[in-house]
Amino acid sequence: MRNNITLVLILFVVVFSSCRKDFDTVLSSGKLAFSKDTVYLDTVFTNIGSSTYNLKVYNKSSKAISIPTLGLKKGESSFYRLNVDGIAGKTFENVEIRAKDSMYIFIETTIDYSQITDPIYTDAIVFDSGNNLQDVKLITLVEDAYFLYPSKNAEGVIETIKTGIDGEGNDLRIQGFYLEGNTTFTNEKPYVIYGYYAVPENNTLTIDAGAKIHFHSNSGLIVNKNSSLLINGKIDSKVTFEGDRLEPSFSDIPGQWGAIWLRAGSKNNSIKNTVIKNASIGIIMDSIGSNTTPTLTLKNTEIYNSSNYGLLARETNVKGDNVIINNSGQVSLACIIGGTYNFTHSTFTNYWNNSLREYPSVLINNYYTYQNGETQIVQTRDLVAANFTNCIIDGNRGIEFLVEKVEGSLFNFNFKNNLIRFNDYNNSYTAIAEYNFEDSTHYSNNILNGEADFKNPNNNELIIGKNNEGIGKALPEGTTESPIDVLGVTRANPADIGAYEHTIFEEED
Repeated sequence: MRNNITLVLILFVVVFSSCRKDFDTVLSSGKLAFSKDTVYLDTVFTNIGSSTYNLKVYNKSSKAISIPTLGLKKGESSFYRLNVDGIAGKTFENVEIRAKDSMYIFIETTIDYSQITDPIYTDAIVFDSGNNLQDVKLITLVEDAYFLYPSKNAEGVIETIKTGIDGEGNDLRIQGFYLEGNTTFTNEKPYVIYGYYAVPENNTLTIDAGAKIHFHSNSGLIVNKNSSLLINGKIDSKVTFEGDRLEPSFSDIPGQWGAIWLRAGSKNNSIKNTVIKNASIGIIMDSIGSNTTPTLTLKNTEIYNSSNYGLLARETNVKGDNVIINNSGQVSLACIIGGTYNFTHSTFTNYWNNSLREYPSVLINNYYTYQNGETQIVQTRDLVAANFTNCIIDGNRGIEFLVEKVEGSLFNFNFKNNLIRFNDYNNSYTAIAEYNFEDSTHYSNNILNGEADFKNPNNNELIIGKNNEGIGKALPEGTTESPIDVLGVTRANPADIGAYEHTIFEEED
């Protein structure tokens, strides 16, 4: 027994003495190494917190070191915040790093634009002092903005707006607010919206060319009955709608905000030279309004990265040319419950790869369903027209185009000079009359399953190259209404099918 105790004591001494070198520290000699010499925290809006960035600090010596002082150069007055080995603060003392080891420093910022003199805000993380001083610079661009948000009452309850009535007669409400009267968004500085901004009845929201609209999570825009949305972007000064996170890692993340909802009864809506990205649904358009006058006119409009629908049009009247929709979790263009739809020189694709996708790029039908007890009721509405001319319908599935007809209402559609992806490998649609592409009543001069030759559709680069099979195949009558492409390039005669005239891609190195 005595021998065992002696052996344990010896082993303890040996182990302790061998590990002790790792815990004996010497003062830092100014020879730290860093994962980067400058940390760019990207662009933030005033008073909105940034993402968390990291800096790795290396001790490459054979001895553990102690850094006497570590912190922000501007000290407690800095708009940056640090977290060093799990401890938050702006200045630290006697920070240790083991031999041949490293540590992380996490960095965040929230900056008040009114408190700075230069929108490029800088500071530095300073390690030690004197001859041993080392630093890593911090840089952030700060944007001022107009902030629009719901008010709170005396009890702290956030303002809501009514969006409908449920099956039991109760109001459906969401966090949101109205601005009184006709309103114009300018391009002087960005707008950041919290909750749903609603255009009240009999008013118009006008958005000038170059304006930037940013939505917080669960936020969006609602245009109510007898109201209008007029977006007046220009080819060289587009209007953009996206989320309020400006970091590059958020630039293509779907579902960051809600939707632009043009409600039943809204009228004369016009969206020109506009980019809508990263929403749950890019645009929801309700209510037929008129079979002869478009409720929504789209021109040079791009919708990308919608987690559900790009454009969800329900029993309405939409006219569009040079419309581009891509990367939607469900359907890029849904023209459902009947209505009137006329699209020319547009590109509707879906290269969604974030999850499995059940539906095609383009879906057209003339019905809706609802439950009455245990019975499902199907109601039809007139599809007055669904005319597609000189359009591309494509994607990463075999079938990217579906027309679903239920008897009982009109079902008029016509496709001329389009490039359509429809690979019916299993002959599932052979016996369905709506898919008889030889029927001249509904189809003429379309190219099935032709090469689209997009530049990079996964990244929403849908300009076409020299191998596109729709080059010079557009119907001239369709080009008359759309003589220039989405980039402002004059179309050839005959023009190319889709929203773009083709180009020659530069060879990659």
